[in-house]
Parts: sequence; C-alpha cells; structure tokens
Amino acid sequence: MAETLTIPRCMALATVLFLAQACAHAQALQDPTRPAAVQANGDGDEASSGPQLQSVLISRRPGGRHVAVIDGETVRLGESFKGARVARITPQEVELVRGKDRQVLRLSSIEDAAGTVKPVTRIK
Repeated sequence: MAETLTIPRCMALATVLFLAQACAHAQALQDPTRPAAVQANGDGDEASSGPQLQSVLISRRPGGRHVAVIDGETVRLGESFKGARVARITPQEVELVRGKDRQVLRLSSIEDAAGTVKPVTRIK
C-alpha cells in the first residue's frame, strides 16, 4: 500500500528543507569575548608572539585570592603556566619566572571605535 503525503506532512517537509537551506547560508557569529586583535585577524593568530594577559582578579581581603587569566587559562599566584611560575599578580600585570628569565604581562587597554581609551571602573 502506497503511503500518500498529507498536507501536514508536506508542510513539515517544506519547513525542514527551508531551515536546512537557511542554516547553509548562515554567517559565523563573532565571539564578543575574544580580544579585538583576534577578531580583526579572524584566524586566531595573535599579534604578539608570547602569552597574553586577559584578566586579573584580586581579593580585597589581606592574603586573599590572586587569580589571572592568561591565554584562556586561569592561574593563581605561585602556580605554573606553561613551565613558568606566576611570581607576582597586580591589578594591571602578571610576572612569570622561568629560571633566571622574567616576563611581565600587562593588560592591554580597551579602546572604543573612536580610538579613545575607556577608563577601567572599580566595583565597590
């Protein structure tokens, strides 16, 4: 017995085909959390050759938590990042130590479309 296509089945089939066609032409969405240099290049190759400091979190309490995000990896004071020890974390920079070599990573400024630097606000 041959099965016939009913109107609801035809509508469902047309909807599936329409959605499949729409997905094929969809644009890739930009990640709003990616650094501006990466978004401009679009290929993920960053302009700097070394690690990039992305965020710093320091507790207000004395002896509190010091955390930084470097290349997407969360590290704490005293931990290691790709073979280097995190020796110092300040609100604007992180110091990495590899043997006798020291490397200071700084937070890059945030610029708006006009090229002016927006001030960083402190949450109280």
